[in-house]
Amino acid sequence: MAETAARIALTRRVPLLLIAVVPPHIRQSGLGPATAPVRAVLARVMPKIGPLHVGYIPEVFHLPARNGSRLTAAKELLALATRHRAPEVVVSRRGPEGLDGFALIEAAALRGGPCVHAVTPPTWASPRLTTQ
Repeated sequence: MAETAARIALTRRVPLLLIAVVPPHIRQSGLGPATAPVRAVLARVMPKIGPLHVGYIPEVFHLPARNGSRLTAAKELLALATRHRAPEVVVSRRGPEGLDGFALIEAAALRGGPCVHAVTPPTWASPRLTTQ
């Protein structure tokens, strides 16, 4: 997913907006782009996007509490991307409730948001034992 987003950013010659999604029970006051959750996301994706030499902007998104509509989280995430003027959003087809690819595509269609690309994350096959 990160590689797809980085390639899109590279072709558009814009920095990559990396959004760390944190659960609602984590305090919002102390979280910023240089905190542990964002550094954890960066540590996971930098080996994949680093060789492409694309700039990036780290950001934090707090999942809202469950008292909203089904698309609340998706609309709020798209609003964050819009504030950063992101024309395209790359998201995993499978994700947290309300932030999966289908929810973001639906929310973008309803609110006129950026283009959403739903990407299937890679599956790692376990080695197979064969007998001859």
